[in-house]
Amino acid sequence: MKAIVMNEYGGPEVLKYADFPDPAPGPGEVLIRVAAASINPVDLMQRSGGTKAYFPIEFPGVIGWDLSGAILKVGPGVKDFSVGDKVFAWAFHTYAELCVVKTEILAKVPDGLDMVESAALPLVTMTGSELISVASGVKAGQTILISGAVGSVARAAVCTAKDKGAVVIAGVRKDQLDEAKSLGVDQTVALDDEAAFKVLPPVDVVANTVRGKTAERLLGKVKENGTFASVTGVPDNAKDFPSVRCVAFVSKQHPNTLLYMANAVKEGRLKIPISKKLPLKDARQGHTMVEKGTTGKILLVA
Repeated sequence: MKAIVMNEYGGPEVLKYADFPDPAPGPGEVLIRVAAASINPVDLMQRSGGTKAYFPIEFPGVIGWDLSGAILKVGPGVKDFSVGDKVFAWAFHTYAELCVVKTEILAKVPDGLDMVESAALPLVTMTGSELISVASGVKAGQTILISGAVGSVARAAVCTAKDKGAVVIAGVRKDQLDEAKSLGVDQTVALDDEAAFKVLPPVDVVANTVRGKTAERLLGKVKENGTFASVTGVPDNAKDFPSVRCVAFVSKQHPNTLLYMANAVKEGRLKIPISKKLPLKDARQGHTMVEKGTTGKILLVA
């Protein structure tokens, strides 16, 4: 098969479109003909070596965390999936024409959802949804501020928080306010507007997807005994707010969550913007685009 192969850590130039051995499914696994993979920020960190301390690449290796495609072959013991099924998953080694995935983390693409575009959903939507349903503890009627609200992870968080009956405030930059209003939130606030930030009242929960000083300042907007749940770790000033429950959240692969989010997309309640579809061989270009900043997901079509 063809794949995007890495032989060393580095910049986009280390991504090589090359031949790589075909994988074979083992017990409880299926072989998928990949339709598309999506580029996530963690891919860039993995490529550069930023995650090698806890998630090293065995060279030569293939990166990638999202995929959609059709099943080519099922391994021993597989019962709930068949050859030809259209599927998607947060998996691994997805920048390739073929990929093996454990069925326990796999889901069937709902009818009516575009198979290629469904590759944009797994990692970001499961992370955003679980940030709310698992980490935040938000209840109906409580107020939650979701930072970075126009980003893909935060969009999924907004959708889930609204479904739970929370009052949702979208925290964004000033130049993103109009876009944030289209998310169906109850309120928007420009986190880079000092006057607007100052008059923002304390909230029950902050669901955080940003880093640095903004995250530190948001911690001070959580009510006593409230929760600061974050996908970017606990801010350095957490010790200054002992009455706030701080949660450094890491999501996990739950197909039921993925299907919940996929159906929200199908029903029009959630939109994960896609900015570009590139051939798999152009993964280097895709990484360069993500590094420069994009307004939506970039898909690699195999």
